[in-house]
Amino acid sequence: MSSLSRGSLRLRLTLAFSLIFLFGGAAVLFGSVILVRNSMSYALNGAIESKYERIGTRTPGSGEPPADKEAVYEQLEADQVTKQIIIDSMQTNLLRKGGATVLCVWLVATATGWFLAGRVLRPLNTITAAAQRIAGRTLHRRIALAHPPGEVKTLADSFDSMLDRIDDAFSGQERFIANAAHELKTPIAMSRTLVEVAMRKRTAPPEIHGLGENLLEINLRHERLIESLLTLASAGHAITQPRPADLADLAQSALAATDTQDAIIVSDLRPARTVGDAILLEQVIRNLVDNAVRYNVPGGRVEIHTRSFVHEVQVMVVNTGPIIAPHEVPALFEPFRRLTDRVGSARGSGLGLSIVRAVAQAHKGDVSATPRPGGGLQVCVTLPALSVR
Repeated sequence: MSSLSRGSLRLRLTLAFSLIFLFGGAAVLFGSVILVRNSMSYALNGAIESKYERIGTRTPGSGEPPADKEAVYEQLEADQVTKQIIIDSMQTNLLRKGGATVLCVWLVATATGWFLAGRVLRPLNTITAAAQRIAGRTLHRRIALAHPPGEVKTLADSFDSMLDRIDDAFSGQERFIANAAHELKTPIAMSRTLVEVAMRKRTAPPEIHGLGENLLEINLRHERLIESLLTLASAGHAITQPRPADLADLAQSALAATDTQDAIIVSDLRPARTVGDAILLEQVIRNLVDNAVRYNVPGGRVEIHTRSFVHEVQVMVVNTGPIIAPHEVPALFEPFRRLTDRVGSARGSGLGLSIVRAVAQAHKGDVSATPRPGGGLQVCVTLPALSVR
């Protein structure tokens, strides 16, 4: 019963209707048996008593022989036995035929209950299917349930109104991100241009060159910080147009685009096909490799592996950095949180693993990090495998 109670609503409604009808039919059957038994017993007792009252009131000269008491008692006992046989036969016959009737009607009622429960729950199934399509693809679609006014219609309309508000909120967020990207990148690009122009002047003293290099480095860091913030803001959205991608190819591209001169790179890239946004997935691998190189010991080792399983694919990056306590790992996935330095340093913005987790969850995957006993970290991103039909 506990497992059935956690099943589909249609099954639970059908089971409830079936049990109610079965118990009700059984109660009616047993009540009928009791009533018929009592009625027949009352009627037969009345007939027997009337018969023997006439026998007991016979008078001499009436033309009838006098009643023999012993014969009367024997006949009375025989009539009582006959009465009991009649009542028992009636009860057995009623239970058998009535039970068969109740069983047949119960089966018909169960099938009818299954059909009616399906008809009643059909609008809810429509709402559920529409909600799944909307959640998996786009917020622009609506349920638009064509159903007479009622509780289900009100539920669908309320869900559509909620989607309207969510769609407006996401559209406003996307517009804000686009405007913020333009407003933030433009002054930084202008300042970088001004610094480069000042450094290229022939009359610029060496101090200007040194100051310009520092300003360009700070400017570059601000550009990376803005790019990371924008990526993090947009990575949590659902992937609207997923495409097949191979993590091994993306890992090779990420290694080619990342500065790995300060570390020993060991790669084991096996085919690992998934579905998603190839640009975001490559950004995930680049962040993992960049973090593994940046937070490492001098001349350390960085390993990158891609693997494929039946229902999932993995990309794993391992480095030989400093020792990390297990309780410090969750803080690595929080924005602007790092273990060895503060926000504002030149080593990074503290958004790398936050972006990794956001992108992985947007692709219906997950990311985990495990400290290595000798120092360093093992980060593994798990994504759904590409289903081959």
